[in-house]
Amino acid sequence: MQPPVFSVQADPGDAASWILLARRLETDGYDALLTADHPGTAASPFVALAAAAAVTERIGLGSYVSQAGVREPLLLASDVATLDLVSDGRARVALGAGHTPAEWEMTGTERPDVAGRVRRFQKVAEACCALLAGETVTLEGPEVRARQARLTFPRPVQSRVPFTFGGGNSVLLDWAGAHADIVGLSGLGRTLPDGHTHEVRWSAADIDGQVELIEQGASGRAGAPAREALVQVVKITDDAEHAARDLARRLGCDAAEVLASPYAWIGTPDEIRAAMADHERRWGITRYVVREAHLDAVALVRAGFDGSDSLKDRGGAS
Repeated sequence: MQPPVFSVQADPGDAASWILLARRLETDGYDALLTADHPGTAASPFVALAAAAAVTERIGLGSYVSQAGVREPLLLASDVATLDLVSDGRARVALGAGHTPAEWEMTGTERPDVAGRVRRFQKVAEACCALLAGETVTLEGPEVRARQARLTFPRPVQSRVPFTFGGGNSVLLDWAGAHADIVGLSGLGRTLPDGHTHEVRWSAADIDGQVELIEQGASGRAGAPAREALVQVVKITDDAEHAARDLARRLGCDAAEVLASPYAWIGTPDEIRAAMADHERRWGITRYVVREAHLDAVALVRAGFDGSDSLKDRGGAS
């Protein structure tokens, strides 16, 4: 097993701590600094990431994920291209279909049904990627419109800006298999009545089904997109069973599902790394996005991937 790729999702609280974080993540060898994109309740991702670009040289930068339901493709592509320019080719573009009703309400639009969100996502994602690739885009459908849209300036530095799909819709997982560079799995299911929280889909059977859809969509490609998991819980403990039972009660699932899930790291660093080897064998997950609040614990897990403390040395490699 090769060491997984680790990125961090974070939001700026103030200028000084944001700059320190960006520098720390680059020094510590993280792949990317990612920011949420929830208009009205989170910082503007591309402004925040441009500030991080000014004090770093290597780390990737991107939203995680932008909400296709309220983002217009030309404006989004312009933001991504500008970030790529000021970062000298380190931008990422990531999109999801959206789920929070308040974001549609605050922008003066009506939240579509699931099928409508799926259709709009596909059109926005394909148009955004086409614009970043230098194409001219016209869209006449009811979900989104554009007329001879083109990015004449700025153009991205990268010949292809890496594209991530984030979400769990079955139609879009199949689509992502055919179009995305990375598929970000979060274990989040149906949006609950509060408009913000979700049912969890952490069972192995759920993930098996999602990976099958990705592979199905990728059948016409040379290779399937990389798989990435959003880690929502990290707890270093010698009593993984107890911690998992406590979390399972809150989530409405069982402890075995929690311990087997890529969305929660619970146990000793050795136990977590062994679980990650299982995630790669079963689901092809080779990338993880962790939250800033968990960085100290994540450092203990990452430390075991260098040198003598590797999974292979412990007999845990595939």
